[in-house]
This record gives sequence, C-alpha cells and structure tokens, in this order.
Amino acid sequence: MNAPVTHSANLRAVDFGDAAEVARIERFVDEHGGSVFQRPLWLSAIAEGTGNPAYGIVLERGTTLSGWLPLTLVHSPLFGRALVSSGFGVGGGMLVSRECDIDLLAHAATELAQRRCVPSIELREAVAPGDWDTIKGKHANFARDLAEDDDAQLLAIPRKARAEVRKGLANDFTITVGSNEQIREAHYAVYAESVHNLGTPVFPRSLFDAVLDRFGADADILTVSHGGRPSASVLSLYHDGTVMPFWGGGTFAARNLRGNERMYYELMLHARRKGCTRFDFGRSKTGSGPFNFKKNWGFEPEPLVYRSWSAPGSEARNIDPTDAGYSAKIELWKRMPLALANRIGPPIARGLG
Repeated sequence: MNAPVTHSANLRAVDFGDAAEVARIERFVDEHGGSVFQRPLWLSAIAEGTGNPAYGIVLERGTTLSGWLPLTLVHSPLFGRALVSSGFGVGGGMLVSRECDIDLLAHAATELAQRRCVPSIELREAVAPGDWDTIKGKHANFARDLAEDDDAQLLAIPRKARAEVRKGLANDFTITVGSNEQIREAHYAVYAESVHNLGTPVFPRSLFDAVLDRFGADADILTVSHGGRPSASVLSLYHDGTVMPFWGGGTFAARNLRGNERMYYELMLHARRKGCTRFDFGRSKTGSGPFNFKKNWGFEPEPLVYRSWSAPGSEARNIDPTDAGYSAKIELWKRMPLALANRIGPPIARGLG
C-alpha cells in the first residue's frame, strides 16, 4: 500500500486585489462556518471605510487552502497600533483545517507584526497558541433563534420587556428599511447622537457607507420615526441565516417613546421575512446597561474569550471605555457640543477598531 502524500505548509500574504483568491477564501470561510468578521469582504469594507489596511495570511498544503487569518492594522496616535482580527468587529481569529496549523499561523502573524513595528496582536476568538494571553470575563455575546411568526416573537420576549415593546407598538411610528442616501443620513445622525450621549467618539460615516455598499443585500438600515423625525436606527448585517444588529442607537426622545424597543422588535420581524432564523444581539460589556437590556429580552449571555500577543517589552493597547483612566475623558466628551464632537470624533474613532 502506498503511503499518503503529506504536503508541507506554505504561508503567504493575501492579495485582496485578486478576485479569484478572495472568492476562494470566501468559500473557505463559508465551508468552515466562519463568522462575517472573517470574510475578506469585511476586511475590505473596513479598509475602505477607515483607512486602516487589511492584511490576511493563508496557509496552504499543496493546492489546498488549510488555514486563514484575517487581520486589520488599526493605528492611532492616541491608542497605538495593533493587528486585530478582526478590526471593528466583535469576532474574527483563525480558521484552520488542522489544529497543528494554529501555531504556524500565529508565528506568521507575529513576524508580520514585527516587520510592521506593531507591538501587539488581538484575536477576537479563543483559538490561539497556549502561550498567548487570555482575555475573558469582560464581554458576553447574546443570540437566540427567531420565533415562527409575529405573535410568537412578541410572546418570546419576557413579560417586563414585552410590556415595554407594547408601549412602543402603541406609538405611531413609521418604519423604513433600506440603504438609500436619505436613510443613511438619518441613521448617522441618530447614531452620532446616541454614542455622544454615551461619551464615545462616533465612527466615520464612510465606514457605514463602505459596509452597506460592499455587502449589498446582506446589510441594511432599519429606522423608526415619530412625527417625521428619526427616533432610533440600526445598521444590521445578515450572515448564514442570522441577523446582527451592529451599529444602532436612539435619540433622547426615543426613551419615552420606547423607540429602541420598537426598533429591535421590528428588526426581528423583518429578519424572519428575509429568511433569517436567528437573531444575534451582539456583544456587551459584562454587567453593563446593554448587557442587562439583552438579558431582559430573554437572551442568555455567552461569555467571550479573546487572545492576545505582545512583543517583548511591549504592552497591549487599552481601549476599554470602562477603565478608570477613561472616565474623566468620557464625561468631558458628553459635555462637548454635538456638532463639534461629530467633527473631531471620526479621526479618533478610526483608531478604536
């Protein structure tokens, strides 16, 4: 009997301008059940929308693609430099066909970091070599299946949260879904006000435009308006039968109107009509207001584990808004006039991915 042929591993950088190579990696992500944040499409949209370069490392054995690591080089004079997998996402990390390839991809990533003078690598995924740092207990994700119809979806929400949704349903909201210029402009205005109220710099609108343009039917904006004024709005992604409300928020007026509650309920109905079967409420800081909001909607927290590497003598960057060192800056940002915050926020937020 002939012995099986064993191919040695070949690691190389990805050419994002090669459509055939990008399509090959997209198929690999799909076949391995990867997340939307591991798609080359995501990395390209982030690069276009923020100016942070996209990198990717593939591992091949013979002609077979066996491993993939998507990376975004996030850089900022305020927050430093890091290779992030994946930038501006809540997931990412390596996809491998063989467990033994984890160390090979990780070694290639550290070599890339050293060549680019990047002091740290962040993987928003638990898969990494055993000697990389582990970050856990800080965030949890929330996801569950959608109900079979509108009435069942409402009843699936626990009683107290359902009462708030009913209040939103009683208000005369107009619901719009799409991605035209008017919808994009309204979403950005609502989102910018929402994050300003939280003391956070707003992302550049070019980021949202790039994601919407590149994802096409796999991304849209749902907005609830009252009296002709947008109250709450969310940009969502659709991937593998799951809807992911990703960039959303509401105005101060939305609180009394229950605009956010109405928005998320309407998104659940809209997503099911698009063929989705699962609702991914996304990541929240453990113990935070959004964490409790999602629990109150009947979603169970799924603790997230991230991994990181730092070059000798270097420390990983700290972009945790709950860190004590940021509290004074957050309060100052909240008091800044919204128009000024919207002008100076995007260049800062480009470094937070």
